[in-house]
Amino acid sequence: MDAITLTRQLIDIESVSGNEAAVGHYLYGELCRIGYQTRKIPVEGNRFNLYAMSPEQPHPLVIFSTHMDTVPPFIPSSEDATRIYGRGACDAKGIIAAQIAAAEQLRRESIYVGLLFVAGEERDSLGAKMANDYAAAEKIRSKYLVNGEPTDNRVAIASKGTLRVEVMASGRMAHSAYPELGDSAIDKLIAALGRLRAMPLPNDSEIGPCTVNIGLIEGGRAPNVIADRAHADLVYRLIGPTEDLRRDIVAAAGKDVKIEFPLELPFVRLRTVDGLPTMIAAFTTDIPRLTNWGEPLLMGPGSIHVAHTEGEFIEKKELIEAIELYCKIARRLTGR
Repeated sequence: MDAITLTRQLIDIESVSGNEAAVGHYLYGELCRIGYQTRKIPVEGNRFNLYAMSPEQPHPLVIFSTHMDTVPPFIPSSEDATRIYGRGACDAKGIIAAQIAAAEQLRRESIYVGLLFVAGEERDSLGAKMANDYAAAEKIRSKYLVNGEPTDNRVAIASKGTLRVEVMASGRMAHSAYPELGDSAIDKLIAALGRLRAMPLPNDSEIGPCTVNIGLIEGGRAPNVIADRAHADLVYRLIGPTEDLRRDIVAAAGKDVKIEFPLELPFVRLRTVDGLPTMIAAFTTDIPRLTNWGEPLLMGPGSIHVAHTEGEFIEKKELIEAIELYCKIARRLTGR
């Protein structure tokens, strides 16, 4: 299994969240071709997850897992002497290639791991949720889940959670020459966002701070119309439970806006492996939605700092090193 070639092949199949079917079909064909028993787990419409296992071990103790989808826009692959470029190079198509190559190497050592590749991680973790339901229904008996995200080939000791917050304001339209006749939803939203930005957030001496990003602001009808509606989407990166945080958000935002919490993925502490370097993942993964697949670990090649950027890349050396690291983790977990 040539991980560099496979990485480029996967990058060149567009799979922005919601459009994973083509890359899923390609992986299904490749996994069947090299002898894996591979199942498609329905997600939504024509979308599906893939679960593959060696026929020699239909109930593997260790599962390698990551996601097939990417953020937009699609960027085709290219390479130079040291790097592979393109959308998904490190997040997470290079990881898919490294996990398959590691599974093949382990197979030659009579160590058999499963492979789980899911849809929708970059949007709402719907693929992970459906995979978790599948594991419960099929009584999957795996003991460990090695999830792949760009961690610079270090094992994460913890992963921050995500709390998505919607802030909505309503007002009354009027001609902008007579603002006293209207009620600006945008003014209400701006004031609420200012209070939310100034609100103290939790901090942990080991994990670091809870952070917030105002990622999207929409509102109004036209420059010469007092806005009757406005909306903002925020993401908080969690370092613990959210009961107090939710209450503080509602209080700080104030009564002029409406607050909703459409998604929460909790903060998690993770298993590590002795002798391997560690890190703290400030980002969120599918791990909180894959609880039925075993005790989680998190490790993968590539840097999260270049994921989601126009210059996304993965170092070839790091990709090859990840293969052996995945093998080392699987050997430790299986006592081999």
